Amino acid sequence: MKTTLQLLFLLLVGLGKVGLGTTLAQQVTVAEDGSGSFRTIQAAVNSLPNEATQPRTVFIKNGTYREKVFVDGKANIVFKGQSEKGVVLTYAQARDAWRCDPAGGPDDWGVATLNLRNSPDITLENLTVVNSYGFDATGDVVLDCPAEPSGKKTVSKTGHQMALRTMPGATRITVKHCTFRALGGDTVSPWDTEAGLYYFKDCTMEGGVDFYCPRGWAYAENCRFICHNPNAAIWHDGSGNRDSKTVLKNCRFTGDDNFKLGRFHREAQFYLIGCKFAKNMADADIYWAESGPGAKQWGRRVYYYDCHRKGGDYAWMKNNLATAENAPSPRAINANWTFGGRWNVDLSKPALPAPASAAVDTIAEKMLVFQRSVGGWPKAVGEVKVNYDHKLTAAQRAATLADKNRTDATIDNNATAREITYLVEAFRRTNNPAYRQAAENGIRFLLKMQYPNGGFPQYYPDFSNYRHQITYNDDAMVRALTVLRNVAQQKDQFAIVDPGLVAQAKEAVDRGISCILKTQYVQNGKLTAWCAQHDEKTLLPAKARAFELASLSGDETVGIVRFLMGVDKPSEPVTTAIESAVAWLNAVKMEGFAMKEIDAPKEPRGKDRVIVPEAGSTLWARFYELNTNRPIYVGRDSQVHYHLTEIENERRAGYLYAGTWPAKLLEKEYPAWQKRVNTAPGEAKK
Repeated sequence: MKTTLQLLFLLLVGLGKVGLGTTLAQQVTVAEDGSGSFRTIQAAVNSLPNEATQPRTVFIKNGTYREKVFVDGKANIVFKGQSEKGVVLTYAQARDAWRCDPAGGPDDWGVATLNLRNSPDITLENLTVVNSYGFDATGDVVLDCPAEPSGKKTVSKTGHQMALRTMPGATRITVKHCTFRALGGDTVSPWDTEAGLYYFKDCTMEGGVDFYCPRGWAYAENCRFICHNPNAAIWHDGSGNRDSKTVLKNCRFTGDDNFKLGRFHREAQFYLIGCKFAKNMADADIYWAESGPGAKQWGRRVYYYDCHRKGGDYAWMKNNLATAENAPSPRAINANWTFGGRWNVDLSKPALPAPASAAVDTIAEKMLVFQRSVGGWPKAVGEVKVNYDHKLTAAQRAATLADKNRTDATIDNNATAREITYLVEAFRRTNNPAYRQAAENGIRFLLKMQYPNGGFPQYYPDFSNYRHQITYNDDAMVRALTVLRNVAQQKDQFAIVDPGLVAQAKEAVDRGISCILKTQYVQNGKLTAWCAQHDEKTLLPAKARAFELASLSGDETVGIVRFLMGVDKPSEPVTTAIESAVAWLNAVKMEGFAMKEIDAPKEPRGKDRVIVPEAGSTLWARFYELNTNRPIYVGRDSQVHYHLTEIENERRAGYLYAGTWPAKLLEKEYPAWQKRVNTAPGEAKK
């Protein structure tokens, strides 16, 4: 008879929680018909812990999975399909449509059918991944798009449509026996210019212009490429490192008549070895697309060896491998040569993490450079916005480090909160102690800058102008408190920070909530909303810039309510604050109106924004008069106006005075919160 401990051990083995020896890894099964552990791939991904010393396998049974999949911050996973043609992951969305979607954004996170971010050592095997937008669409469509100056965007059925999109932090990606299909461009987009390492073997890729477009280092062997655009099939960005390259060995190219082989907009390096081309391919060598910066540092680097076209070779296909810098022999060109020691691919087993000694995150390294002595980060240096995607020259790095004592650290525009969050995640992925230390110093900066009453100034220690005020503007204080709440709860990757910070963070969050409750504006005895800024002593609404008078905010109130709804067990005052703010947002909405951006050639900016009647639309003003709830519009003369047309064009076109910020909160998030806390409208939690 088995003992209780033996039974428990066998149960844990069955669940994949412990291994037999060192060989057993966790496996979960996905089956569309319900015969597995999960019906969706995303549910299986969500079930896996972020960390793993051995690869975990998500085994996917044959079926069609109509979902968009996100893998974010989860390393060392093998996605293995039962068969390449039998497992189909499909979703339909154009990149332009996603960028116009309030849930989307400009950085492409979530644009693809399969999205990878901050997730190294991922293996994909026996899968078909499809973005069917172009195949499904009947033609171009025009969408509302707040991100566009005109407020509209034409989405083409042949525009960018990504089946696979990897973002920085998703490196050492192995792909075997997979098919990726789309009608538009950028079907397969593994994008990490400085650290990307990608291996493709026995795959099929189909799409429009630049449909295979790796950045960094990429190796594709025995792959088939099907092109539906005349401009180019393949593309490369090797601007992050002179050694970056894309290698295509024993690959085949087919497509629509007169399709071109490839192009590049930035520094690039192509090696095509033993490739075969269809007869109908255009007589056009891989070319520099003039719309991009091109190859200015390292020159044109496009190399061929033993490549042939059905019906006769074009002159540009002739062998020129010997002209490459440190020219390799054709036999030496393989995956490990491509990656140059950065990653040694062992195809007998899934990819394993790189040794900790080699773990460096290029964005995190730049964040270390910009961190100020006080612990926080600037949003800009002088008039130049801090952008971690830009390279730092040796001179820029030295000058920035020499400027460490500058007093420009801030929580405005997501500065400091952004860096702390990224660095704790970078530490989780790399085990580089410098990243954890920098994140902890950033957390200490937030604790240091908080006022005793719980509010946060916009800058610390620079209290000049309006920087000393309690700042809800652009969610500055809310973002700081969110970071501290994650520390207090030891949530996800924040569990790695110094345990001594946990109690301090909890106290800071409690003080912050107290400040939020005290600053909620009382109008005729009734709780309403919050101002973008409050005086740090009186807690009353305060003026900031000339066009930002003391007033109730239809924007910042939304972020504050969302933060309060994240309180696990809300007290009666918290519940009352939420419900009062929601009631105010409902009371001040401007139904039947929409904000439009229009061409205005006679205006200084050539553009204008107008508020127009539109059935079914709802707007909220950015600013409301404190005691009347009337929407107000204020220009640089600091004078109150009640119509947007009455202020100068420079402000109308350059500042958003009305928007739809509360819509999602009121329609979805607040009802879900009510359900969660079991609180009826207007009633305190029992």
